[in-house]
Amino acid sequence: MLLLACAHRAREVASSPPVPPFQPTPTPVLPPTQVVQGRSANINTDSLLGTLSTRQKVGQLLMPWLLGNYAGADAEDYDAAFAWADSFDVGGILISIGSPLDVATRLNMLQRRSKLPLLVGADLEWGAAMRLIGGTAFPMDMGIGATGREEDAYELGRVTALEARAVGIHLTFSPVVDVNNNPLNPIINTRSFGEDPASVGRLAAAYVRGAEEHGLFTTAKHFPGHGDTETDTHIDVPVVRSCWSRLDTLELVPFRAALAAGATATMTAHVALPCITPGDTTPATLSAAVMTGILRDSLRFTGLVVTDALSMAAIQKKYGPGEVAVRAFLAGSDLLLDPVDLRAVSQAMVAAVANGRITVARLDASVRRVLELKRRAGLFERRTVPLDSVTSGVGRREYQQIADDVAARALTLVQRGPIDQFRATRGRVAMVVYAEETNLTAGNTLARELRLAGDTVTMFRLYPASGTLSYDSARTIISRNPRALFATSVRFIAGRGHVSMPDSLARTVLATAPQRATVVASLGSPYLLAQMPGYASGYLLAWSDSPATERAVARALAGSAPVTGRLPITLSPQYPRGFGIELR
Repeated sequence: MLLLACAHRAREVASSPPVPPFQPTPTPVLPPTQVVQGRSANINTDSLLGTLSTRQKVGQLLMPWLLGNYAGADAEDYDAAFAWADSFDVGGILISIGSPLDVATRLNMLQRRSKLPLLVGADLEWGAAMRLIGGTAFPMDMGIGATGREEDAYELGRVTALEARAVGIHLTFSPVVDVNNNPLNPIINTRSFGEDPASVGRLAAAYVRGAEEHGLFTTAKHFPGHGDTETDTHIDVPVVRSCWSRLDTLELVPFRAALAAGATATMTAHVALPCITPGDTTPATLSAAVMTGILRDSLRFTGLVVTDALSMAAIQKKYGPGEVAVRAFLAGSDLLLDPVDLRAVSQAMVAAVANGRITVARLDASVRRVLELKRRAGLFERRTVPLDSVTSGVGRREYQQIADDVAARALTLVQRGPIDQFRATRGRVAMVVYAEETNLTAGNTLARELRLAGDTVTMFRLYPASGTLSYDSARTIISRNPRALFATSVRFIAGRGHVSMPDSLARTVLATAPQRATVVASLGSPYLLAQMPGYASGYLLAWSDSPATERAVARALAGSAPVTGRLPITLSPQYPRGFGIELR
């Protein structure tokens, strides 16, 4: 089956301490909802391949997107999904947000409908909670980078695998192995383990081992590297200026580590590399020079190549949905993710085979990889999961404790400011939470935990669309309290084009700090200091706004937990990678 109180002393550290030797967590006895990778029915994939028509073979390479919400058995929500199985013989499903039971129920229904078992994939970068409501949420990968511990990356992979397999997910489109060495990157940011390629590779490899050893196939992304860009692929084609010597010694380093650790798949990047393909700004996804010449030939990768979502504007602007799919396939991809128009893609691929543009041998090679992955996942033996085991497999207390421990180790103090005052005594705090309009829970756990610790917390929310009246109200609340805590959930949003806070929020922080004890706790991007020139008060990095990280922030501010994280990225010459103020 696939499935601390603390004294108030501190010292500043400018380099990371030695990381203890990695020891994986002993493999537990797997619950009955899992299928152990490798134990499957005696299926001959070549024989099966020979029974498929060209249209059916093409179908095996298609993975459309499906929301995991609840729907009745005869709801219209199922009509399109059933058509995918009936008319296009799709090989897999890209499942999105839903409760674990709803996701499992949907997938079971589709598995029963499909002639061949479906390979189910999902984006589970920071744990199953990224897609499963109630699943375990870890800090973002950059938080793992702040701990520097392979054990933490391994546990992220392991717990994610157990929860994913419990609901019928077999393939995660993670880990992100991009090296985030550009603070202006609008889409990677905290999704990366950091800016040092060796460290990123080491942690990514540990994640891969944790997941793969517990039945979840992994995907190293985005090839050949999406970290040094300033354009969001959901908007346009980013340009990576790296030439071969730079790629070989920086961007490709963590890919090699992840693949050596056993990553099953590699995902393409919709980025252009003009130094590799002179005079050509074709995205890597559509470039044979990159996807075949570098990935297949230079790195000798023989596993599954998955496109990034084919629905992104970076590649949809120039080509229609069918032509994009054909070009991505010819460039070297096997699995075509989130096609815009399934019928157009199917017809274009079949036509390309008929006219010789795609050879039968090339098509068969990709289909064989997909079928073999299904065999390894045990899907020909059993393709559904028992629903009565989902609640015992997802959101377990032991998993949350692991996430809490990782989040506590990830906290990184960059500027001390009045932190000691916060930790020594309880009092009245004005807490200003900044988050997206859709994020109504950010800050709730932090406020609750501070109140439990003895603080009197008055909370006010600000959003990207907040205007002058909202900021006036926030300043009024701040003026009535001796301490101010800004909890900022500034994170990447697909299609926005930047990861930054509003200037009005930065001005409010700068105006508050000289007047009262002020701390900024970043529950997202670490790069906010660049927007607050001269800010010298408390600056604490927590990397995400998950309940685990908010609990960790509250305990650190209340003096009941240490702060030991180190920067996995460079904020400024004053705050280089490896810097951190340690509190005990």
